[in-house]
Amino acid sequence: MARHNAANTRIKRIYFDYLKEANRRDEASIDAVAKALARFEAATGWKDFKHFHREQAKAFKRKFEVETNLRTGKPLSRATVHSTLSNLRAFFHWLAGQPGYKSRLTYWDAEFFNLSEKDVRVARASRPKPVPTLEQIHHVLATMPAATDIERRNRALIAFAILTGARDGALASFKLRHVNLAEDEVFQDARDVRTKASKSFTTWFFPVGGEALHIVTDWCQFLRTELLWGEEDPLFPKAQVGLGESGGFAAIGLSREGWRDAGPIRAIFKDAFTAAELPYFNPHSFRDTLVHLGQRICTTPEDFRAWSLNLGHEGVLTTFTSYGRMSPQRQAELIRGMGKRSPAEGAERLAAMVAETVRKYQAGI
Repeated sequence: MARHNAANTRIKRIYFDYLKEANRRDEASIDAVAKALARFEAATGWKDFKHFHREQAKAFKRKFEVETNLRTGKPLSRATVHSTLSNLRAFFHWLAGQPGYKSRLTYWDAEFFNLSEKDVRVARASRPKPVPTLEQIHHVLATMPAATDIERRNRALIAFAILTGARDGALASFKLRHVNLAEDEVFQDARDVRTKASKSFTTWFFPVGGEALHIVTDWCQFLRTELLWGEEDPLFPKAQVGLGESGGFAAIGLSREGWRDAGPIRAIFKDAFTAAELPYFNPHSFRDTLVHLGQRICTTPEDFRAWSLNLGHEGVLTTFTSYGRMSPQRQAELIRGMGKRSPAEGAERLAAMVAETVRKYQAGI
């Protein structure tokens, strides 16, 4: 049986171009759409999309909902099922308006990819996710070796991640010139740095304490003064591979090239946390750590606004809704603390916060 349909491939290529250029979707999002379409084509025996019928959508849903994860052997999560079916619904809705397909498909046929309301609620439900504490991150930094250039780079990478909250794609693409140690800042310049939505912004180092700032400062000075690297060289270079002492290929130093993707960065994080006898936390989880820290030390709306901007968020609500979900432990801590405060103290604190917010609003801040 053929595992390819030329007509489908051509129209998919047009759709992917539409997603990239018109919808401004990133490569990861388009890859997810391509994976969903590949699953659907395999389930239908690679039939031409022109022969699409709502019964195919219904049959695919029944089959897909009982599939298992190949890696874990467990049933696919509701979130995975929901995102896959949503991508298929969006594609066939778009396809129904394209030349050559208009007379064969209807817009409402695509709606048969919808899940039940109950399943959608399950898929969208927020769940507590593991977030490293600041103390755990400091522990990892303290246990990381720094005898070789590569070990120093790895330690500086994790220190820089908690100082800036930069995403792993950005970490892989920073250059030395983006870091200004005199001002404790890093310019996430979208012309060079792989930032989310290609947005440029400045981040000042977060006040995380510990040795993180010292480690990053030492690393930048090492690159500039000992290796004599210039401003266009990568901040976190990949390893240079050569013949090791045993005669096989091994990392023998630093290359003057940066990483092409974030895969090696995630591997460094995993190795560091494993060596420190802690569960693995990915680079993105450090942003959650910083949001939780901000919730503790920011005392005014203006404080948290600055904290949010430092993470690259245009609005404070993004910080709260995407990263600021309260852990059950913190919820319990706050509730217990409320019982120790007098009603008058709580009323005074709330009144002060409301008054401050009103004053900022009236002043246009």
